[in-house]
Amino acid sequence: MDEFDLINQYFGWGQGIGDDCALVLINNDKQLATTVDTLIEGVHFPQNTSAQDIAYKSLAVNLSDLAAMGATPVFFTLAITLPNINKKWLENFSNALKTLAKQHNIALVGGDTTRGKLSITINATGVVDKNQALLRSGAKIGDSIFVSNTLGDAALAWQQIQNQQIPSNLLLQQFNRPKPQIELAQSLLGIANSCIDISDGLEQDLSHILAQSGVGASIDLQTLPLSKVVMQYITKTQDWCVALAGGDDYELCFTVSPTRIHHIKSIEKDLNIKLTKIGVITEKIGLKILGLQQNCQSYRHF
Repeated sequence: MDEFDLINQYFGWGQGIGDDCALVLINNDKQLATTVDTLIEGVHFPQNTSAQDIAYKSLAVNLSDLAAMGATPVFFTLAITLPNINKKWLENFSNALKTLAKQHNIALVGGDTTRGKLSITINATGVVDKNQALLRSGAKIGDSIFVSNTLGDAALAWQQIQNQQIPSNLLLQQFNRPKPQIELAQSLLGIANSCIDISDGLEQDLSHILAQSGVGASIDLQTLPLSKVVMQYITKTQDWCVALAGGDDYELCFTVSPTRIHHIKSIEKDLNIKLTKIGVITEKIGLKILGLQQNCQSYRHF
């Protein structure tokens, strides 16, 4: 049983399950988008990770979920489990968390503290106009599939860390401090038919869009946007899984109909961001990956 079977079998009775955030109607015009993520030492970050990087990533991954829905961040709560009280560590953690929160104008409104193995849980809430949120379920046959920026950098960093190698500063930056694509997502409101953030790997997260939309897709490995260092790694090893299924990208994967695709160039220019077409939504159910010669499986919690 994997995490999705677990959720469907035991918690499928809940409301709002199936997207990056749950949507709750608060008045005639607005909906709340709410999400929660837990980061655990040794699972989501190495034991020697700085307090600043842990704080940043803990909030950033939740902001990425809000971005995937096109929601504007409003407030969050923090539950932190600590093995002991280290004042310097807590000061660094607090300052980094506050800095990122201020950048996105999101307020810390409460939380909880417990003693145990280091873990951080953040519940973040944003707001979006009624019926305007970006969903996983809106992909249409003929849509173009896009991803933002590059894929595989964070996954390569994590792989190198596990192999007792020292990643470059660029790779570590992508792993420890992913940029939540809030502005991009809000620019896609009314343009994209579907959207998801890439947290567990493109292969798995795009498959969520396909399942929720009842469609298929065809993508081409050669079109995946890669940084120079990831391209060099793949050229040397032929290991495409790092970009296709590595995870921790926190970029957006979204689909756009042919009638709206002209908006993408304008968004690229306005936000100075790279948006790459990697494939198309098809009628035939399932994900077809052109050029893949290996078996890649994205991250599973169980």
